[in-house]
Amino acid sequence: MLDLFLVISFCVLGVITGIATGLLPGLHVNNIALILLSLSGAIVGAFSFLFDYGVSEQFILLLISIYIISVSISHTFHDTIPTTFLGAPDEDTALSVLPAHSLLLEGKGYEAVALSAMGSYGAIIFCFLLLYPIRFLIGAPLFFYSTLQEIMLFVLIAISILMLGTEKAKIDDFGTKGKTPSIVGMLFATFVFALSGIFGIIILDFSLDSPIGLSSPVLFPALAGLFGTPTLLTSLMTKPVIPKQTIEKLKLDKKTKRSSVLSVITGSLGGILVSIIPGITSATGTILAMNARGESDKRQTIVTLSAVNTACAFFVVVVLFIILRSRSGATLAAMELMAVEEWMGVVMPANLAYLLIALILGGTLSYFLTLSVGKIFARHFANVPYQLIIGLTIAMVVILVFLFTGILGILILVVATFIGLLPVHWGVRRSHCMGILLIPIILHFL
Repeated sequence: MLDLFLVISFCVLGVITGIATGLLPGLHVNNIALILLSLSGAIVGAFSFLFDYGVSEQFILLLISIYIISVSISHTFHDTIPTTFLGAPDEDTALSVLPAHSLLLEGKGYEAVALSAMGSYGAIIFCFLLLYPIRFLIGAPLFFYSTLQEIMLFVLIAISILMLGTEKAKIDDFGTKGKTPSIVGMLFATFVFALSGIFGIIILDFSLDSPIGLSSPVLFPALAGLFGTPTLLTSLMTKPVIPKQTIEKLKLDKKTKRSSVLSVITGSLGGILVSIIPGITSATGTILAMNARGESDKRQTIVTLSAVNTACAFFVVVVLFIILRSRSGATLAAMELMAVEEWMGVVMPANLAYLLIALILGGTLSYFLTLSVGKIFARHFANVPYQLIIGLTIAMVVILVFLFTGILGILILVVATFIGLLPVHWGVRRSHCMGILLIPIILHFL
């Protein structure tokens, strides 16, 4: 009974922390995971009094893992709020800025948040239903992942070509309406992709030092610059007039419900693919999902993207126990903290069962909390000094980058920001900046 109480308690605390990481641009789940990993010994010491009640050190480390996984699933729900109201995405939510911000300018920011929450929770349900089918597909007896490993180079190249080949320029000056793939769009996308890749090749071997002794992941300033600060700077300079927001319960007709189900299914499958294939992110998974589902409006784009993000956060945990490979910072930390037993038979490992409790409970709590926090933002956002918030957000990103990665991290952030401004200015998808990972990984497989 005590074990279950501790699991639920750490899950709830993780969900609350996920609200903070979701709402504060620049504060990512990976940062929390790295901090907790480095403090795990001190945390075990703080909870050593539980030893007298039969709780082992290994179980306390499992509780830290549960906390981290709960943060990650909560983050995928709540990060839609700054995406909608501030236009401040991370690399996973960059594609949703335009449709979500468009609804905000119509006074329907809360609707964007509600659609995102629906897509994320739908992904939780769909992923749970696919738990055993995916287990048997990528593990024994079909061993799809082993087959995939043999052709991984060609898969990554094909995904890159698909991303570039489906690009549409959205700037009228280039003579295209942005509805069909265009040569101009492909050329600009290829340039951004290649430049990001070269940038990645250069920086991935850098060794960064935190001035206060924190873990210093080089991708933190790079991804913050490629995906976060460009949109924040654009929002700071454009000074949009934000109307008063309407708050209404989300109402879907039969046609919209069917379309939303399709968005959840395709988005979830895209997220599952991201959790299996190295080097691609939720942004890439969203592009694949949206191409698979065909034409969709801005509302279904939000649903699809949210499903991708949450499905990926769900299945990286499951995949960890099937192929013993980490596909996220959260699962990498969990892998260091707890025993990861390969899921071979029908009965899943005990540690995976505990983490699934955290995923399902955390997702359910996050759904209702996202709607509540979204209402608060919608009610009061029109009265808030928009430009001041954007400026403070940029300052916070810079401070976090400095604290985690020092002066060299700031330099990486600045260079990455200039690269990230290119797709914003040219009107091509920012996901092409993921060349920072895809190109080095493709070169690794050559």
